[in-house]
Amino acid sequence: MLLLRTAAIRRLEARHIPTAQPPLMDQAGLAAADFAGEIVDEENARILVLAGPGNNGGDAFVCAEHLKARGHTVTLCSTAPTQPLPTEAAVARQAWLDAGGKILATLPDTLDFALIIDGLFGVGLSRPIEGLAADWIVRVNHARCPVLALDIPSGLDADSGTAMEPCLRATHTLTLLAAKPGLYMQDGRDHAGLVRYAGLGIDPSEESLSQPGDAGRLISSADFESALQPRRHNSHKGSYGSAAIVGSAPGMVGAALLAGRAALHLGAGRVYLGMLEKIAVDYGQPELMLREVADSIASANAVGIGPGLGQSEGALTALKLAIGADKPLAIDADALNLIAAHPVLASHLNRRNAPTLLTPHPTEAARLLGCETADVQRDRIGNAQKLAEKFKAAIVLKGSGSVVALPDGHWYVNGSGNGGLATAGTGDVLLGFVTALLAQGNDAATALLAAVHLHGAAADLLVHSGAGPVGLTAGELIEPARHIWNSWISAQQP
Repeated sequence: MLLLRTAAIRRLEARHIPTAQPPLMDQAGLAAADFAGEIVDEENARILVLAGPGNNGGDAFVCAEHLKARGHTVTLCSTAPTQPLPTEAAVARQAWLDAGGKILATLPDTLDFALIIDGLFGVGLSRPIEGLAADWIVRVNHARCPVLALDIPSGLDADSGTAMEPCLRATHTLTLLAAKPGLYMQDGRDHAGLVRYAGLGIDPSEESLSQPGDAGRLISSADFESALQPRRHNSHKGSYGSAAIVGSAPGMVGAALLAGRAALHLGAGRVYLGMLEKIAVDYGQPELMLREVADSIASANAVGIGPGLGQSEGALTALKLAIGADKPLAIDADALNLIAAHPVLASHLNRRNAPTLLTPHPTEAARLLGCETADVQRDRIGNAQKLAEKFKAAIVLKGSGSVVALPDGHWYVNGSGNGGLATAGTGDVLLGFVTALLAQGNDAATALLAAVHLHGAAADLLVHSGAGPVGLTAGELIEPARHIWNSWISAQQP
């Protein structure tokens, strides 16, 4: 699914609003009424529609008119019942009145409706909602019925997914013209509910050609189809590459073990652990080969560094060795903090010929960019792009709706995953997946997109089976990820 930022949506609207037949507002209101009819599968349902002062309110008026014509009892409340509206919204308001509809300036005392439709504010909102609309949102958020948001929940930033309190909490969202990245990032997953897309007869991909930086995609298996290859019967462990995981400072051995086990279960033929803290064997996974750091890097086709690495002189030496190796390199955790603390390492990264991948969480990203974590979160897509450009690397900015950014300017948002991933060690498992896919010969973009999407899908499968989200542990992700990966491969076969 294509994702467009607000600037691209505005360009799309400007190009099509003057010529669209039927008018886009009419199409949007009809699509909203159709979706509302699916949510409320009953005749003569009591439906509350909230209309704001802009074109989002116009969509709400059109939707209300259709629902009334279909026999539902529609109560419409507007924060601008008599004030001037944009031209199309004013026409929609008058049509509602001409159809016998009434406009209330206050909410009913009780919100015992079958459905509430939010048409207060759409994309482009850049400040917290105040006054009457804010009071309405607070009350709706306590209502015990489905809530359908038109285009985007009122108060949610369409680009970043930041909820500007108060922010409406919808059970369903009908997003118009193109999907918005904020629906899948940060607070978006908690406020948007089930998202449906209505293109209104317009192909949003035209915007991806004119301004690539404003257009991205929601990750799907089509983005890493090339990695979903069946195993040949006539093959051996050397056919599937060797992965090295470097880390394991004293007291943090478990992080490297998690990453190594993840790499093994995602198909790397051999997995070496370059250990700063020496242990003899992983008794839970004796197939892992524990080596000196330099030996593990030299023996591998791809290297992942960072899990439990620490920031000692030994860790810095290990990182320099990994950066200097002419092989694909995935960098996480304390390895990222060392790069932030030693800027000369950034120049070394830029001179690498082999692919480089960075997997920071927001605070690590802030250290790499020299800003605050809040600054990173305000523009997750833009900051992921900055990191990709700065380090000439494929980036995943982790978090709710992880953002993958590539050096060529393309970006993606991941829609899989859930709150169960908010626990120690899940990033180490992700690094193991990435490194295994690199070791098997996948390019950086393919490996990163596949690993990120698989990581979230494994958490979703666990939650679906009842194992979480509360109490889900990082190690539990590994076996369901293996199951999902094999099922994806099978699905590709004729």
